[in-house]
Amino acid sequence: MGRSAYPSSPERPPPAVELEGIVKRFPGVTANAGADLAVRPGEIHAVVGENGSGKSTLMSILAGGLRPDAGTIRLDGRPVRFRSPADALAAGIGLVHQQLRLVDGLTVLENVILGREPMKRGRIDVDGATRRLVELGATYGLRVDPTELVGRLGYADRLGVELLRLLSRDGRILILDEPTAALFPRQAEELLDRLSILTDRGVSIVLVSHRLDEVLRVAQAITVLRAGRTVATLDAGAVDVERLSALLGGVAPRPGGAPAAGGPGAVELAVADAGLTDRHGRWVVRGVGFEVRRGEVVGLAGLAGDGPVELLEALSGLRPLASGRVRLGGLDVTAASPGERRRRGVGVVLEEGARSGLLPTSPLWENVILGHQRTAPLGRGPWIDRRAARRRAADVCRDLDVRAGGVEVPALALSGGNQQKLVVGRELAAEPRLLLVAHPTQGVDVASRVAVHAALHRARHRGTAVVLVSADPEELAALADVVLVIRRGQVAARLEGGGVTAERIGVLMAGGSVPG
Repeated sequence: MGRSAYPSSPERPPPAVELEGIVKRFPGVTANAGADLAVRPGEIHAVVGENGSGKSTLMSILAGGLRPDAGTIRLDGRPVRFRSPADALAAGIGLVHQQLRLVDGLTVLENVILGREPMKRGRIDVDGATRRLVELGATYGLRVDPTELVGRLGYADRLGVELLRLLSRDGRILILDEPTAALFPRQAEELLDRLSILTDRGVSIVLVSHRLDEVLRVAQAITVLRAGRTVATLDAGAVDVERLSALLGGVAPRPGGAPAAGGPGAVELAVADAGLTDRHGRWVVRGVGFEVRRGEVVGLAGLAGDGPVELLEALSGLRPLASGRVRLGGLDVTAASPGERRRRGVGVVLEEGARSGLLPTSPLWENVILGHQRTAPLGRGPWIDRRAARRRAADVCRDLDVRAGGVEVPALALSGGNQQKLVVGRELAAEPRLLLVAHPTQGVDVASRVAVHAALHRARHRGTAVVLVSADPEELAALADVVLVIRRGQVAARLEGGGVTAERIGVLMAGGSVPG
């Protein structure tokens, strides 16, 4: 690891696992171009890099999900080859995906022992398995109720179940892929504190994260990837956010952005007494009303299950309202279809690229014009102007810093963050009257976050009305003019002007109160 700044010392134990010179190619893309990683026993080792830097591919190789085209994996100093995730787990290496691989309809115990059920006299030894699970939870500070259905647990507890599942299989090197991305800050702090209990007991943790402040708080070592290569491995105590940002090739997040010329204009969106129910008739959102003016960003702050995403889907026409009215530019669109709202100038970016209409196997230029292919200058009657379409795609990739090998590359070749930037860029390129956007930077890297925020500021400046759903108080404080905090489907607080601060938003989202 010649590029590594990781100090060698006789006091440091040899790596528990080491990857050297890893190369992995896909059609048209080299994901890893000589990546290195060395993780020591009982260490939290962070892996950071922009989207597209090769982090996910490298972690999949370490966990046995992919085979490298070149390079070496060593476990306790001995070369190994994994043909499958089962091989890696048998060697003590387990990957906790951001989308947890649990069965909601099974209990905690059933999920933990699934596929490796302990038997006694021809039957599953439930009592013995329960005792071992309780002991394991106590040992690692991951106490759970073995009889609880996983589907009833929140994300933080579900993550604990996933960790217990791997630990019960003698996992000693755990890879955590963005474990705090779906957590509220206080929950994230609690999870990160728990990790030290695991490392105190000899477990090594590879922490993949875009949250540099969290990385610096808990990691002992940090490996930085860029363009598929390892550019540095550092002691966490010898680096700060600014230096990490520079190594990533990006810049630190910054607030700002001028409002539309002359300030917010006429009311573009008016929502009155909006209510939504689930399939059982229970209220998900109730009695929500607000207005959004041209050149104004209204933030809807709330956690998963509190209703802001569901409300955004209703505003886009994907869910019917159970009560209330929606007016766009003075026109009642309560009963309008998603297509009709789009034709009237509504742009939509939902939580996941696929749900926002991303076509994984289609080239980037087709994805960029999707939904706009019949409007000038892209469409001429039934025909698509492919030259104009490719030009627009190239502009989107340039403006949003979408890292791709050209506009003919399929969307599936992009990293998750670059897919997100592509969807945001597609909607903004159509210059919508109203943009509805949910969690635009969730799980993306520092540079991508800056690019998306800058694009939203530009849209606001040219007069687009924006409704922004986010669970990130910092993001809301950086972008929104007005913030409505939604708890249990109702507006719990309204912040505007100088009251829009990350601290206030965070306290209110957590159920607290703030003066004034």
